[in-house]
Amino acid sequence: MELRHRLARPLSGLTRGLLLALVAFAGLVAVPAQPAQAKPQLERPPSQTSAPPGYDLSAAEVVRIAGLGEKVRTERGRHRRFAPTAYTRGAGRWQVSYFDSEPREVAQVRIDDATGAILEEWTGDQVAWTMARGYDGAFGRKLNSPWIWLSLCVMFLAPFVDPRRPLRLLHLDLLMLLAFGLSHVFFNRGEIDTSVPLVYPVLLYLLARMLWAGFRPRERRERLLPLVPATWLLVALVALVGFRVGLNVIDSNVIDVGYASVIGADRIADGDPLYGPGFSEDVESGDTYGPLTYLSYLPFEQAMPWSGAWDDLPAAHGASIAFDLITLLGLVMLGRRLRPGKAGYELGIALGYAWATYPYALFALQTNSNDGLVAMCTVLALLALTLAPAREGLSAVGRGAAVGLGAAAKFAPLALAPLFAGGLGSVAARRSRRLVMLFGAALLAVLTAAVLPFVGDGGLREVYDRTIGYQVSRPSPFSVWGQSESLGWLQTAVKAGAVGLALVVAVAPRRRGPLQVAALGAAVTIAVQLGVTHWFYLYVSWFAPLALVALLGPYRRPAAAGPPASAERSSEREPVPA
Repeated sequence: MELRHRLARPLSGLTRGLLLALVAFAGLVAVPAQPAQAKPQLERPPSQTSAPPGYDLSAAEVVRIAGLGEKVRTERGRHRRFAPTAYTRGAGRWQVSYFDSEPREVAQVRIDDATGAILEEWTGDQVAWTMARGYDGAFGRKLNSPWIWLSLCVMFLAPFVDPRRPLRLLHLDLLMLLAFGLSHVFFNRGEIDTSVPLVYPVLLYLLARMLWAGFRPRERRERLLPLVPATWLLVALVALVGFRVGLNVIDSNVIDVGYASVIGADRIADGDPLYGPGFSEDVESGDTYGPLTYLSYLPFEQAMPWSGAWDDLPAAHGASIAFDLITLLGLVMLGRRLRPGKAGYELGIALGYAWATYPYALFALQTNSNDGLVAMCTVLALLALTLAPAREGLSAVGRGAAVGLGAAAKFAPLALAPLFAGGLGSVAARRSRRLVMLFGAALLAVLTAAVLPFVGDGGLREVYDRTIGYQVSRPSPFSVWGQSESLGWLQTAVKAGAVGLALVVAVAPRRRGPLQVAALGAAVTIAVQLGVTHWFYLYVSWFAPLALVALLGPYRRPAAAGPPASAERSSEREPVPA
């Protein structure tokens, strides 16, 4: 009891600290934004033989220089038509684009006007997809520094390593959560032909591991923290919160995902249509997310208004930090609910610490994307799931609302609806018509309230075409399906398997506890991601909270020898395995 009270005070302080950090952040970023940096405009010069005003080279000269590039010479032999067009690209820069017979841009060269040097040369998927080029710091900025990334990996692993049990399964599980980093190295080099295939062994391992934890749960009588006291971890967690917020404020960028979210919030505030042509010149398909994404950015955009340009976008920073802190705080609360007394405090601290040190949680924060919304909603759904049995009606409504919020933001969390609809316990208990109806009513109410106000003249069909329809049909080189069209049949099978799994977990296993639901939720999310054409590292944050709960939750301190008989009988009456 003494340790419990010693931990309760710091945890209460942590809660206050997280909320104060969010408030302090609003003050930090509510400063005048830096001047907007105009997007370079491509312009065809009026003459092919004379240099445009302010340039030393002519269009004909840069075409000749571009033709000397190694990649251009290789690509030329692959096309019957390979026609170059020269453009000025802002002060001192040229771009030469090569088009085939479709016409389609199949090669691109950027040239320095003053020196005539080839600065960049791209072919294949890297022509259309600038994110595939490996630009330094384009995603995550200083997070990509080996010193920061590897330090986070060590901190993520260290508290859970037990040198007395080198074959401890948790060691392998945590290493596999970090194994996306191998693929990420090649992505940062612009070698997507290597980076993309390396993702799938990791996803498949995690899928299998989550299914095993969901269908064959096992309580592990081992210390979750073999060597590090929980109080030390708590101190580190508080410091990590400050580090993450500070790094975001000082050194992070806002990618197109976050930019589109801010634009959508501004359009809502101005009363403009949310879906349809003309969303933004900078982000052409920025209206591809659910309405809740833009609504969640609305208070931040109103507090820190958008300037109308792709600048610092303080509203995107504020929203990303809020999603991250709520997720972290939710994991701390969840751990306390899953275990009574001291074990709950320890698990809560461990879950919060694991999230704070997991590189891909920080990766989503450093890019200021909207993917933190999915992580936040899944944690809220787990919190609703673990409400006391006497509040099962409120739990069903909370679960339905949380899943509905996730689905109204990014659509994919809708796959979790069958799993969370039934709650906990036996199959008979999960088939309670009243609870399922409460869940469904809450889910439907959230989706209706989020979507209907933004249905324009094009009706629901336009909303679908601009969101789910676009996401499903767009090509992408960031999956094996996008890189190899011959695998279409296998992708269809994987998608069918994901749908089947989402339905099966509604009724199986026969009995389940919250840790099993977390594991099965992670499995369903991973199965959905395995079948998508466009996959990116930001999506790891979607299932990471569920996976951390499923992997860390089963470990508890070994019981003392010779427990009282009453305690044994009490344990036998426990209705649901944790």
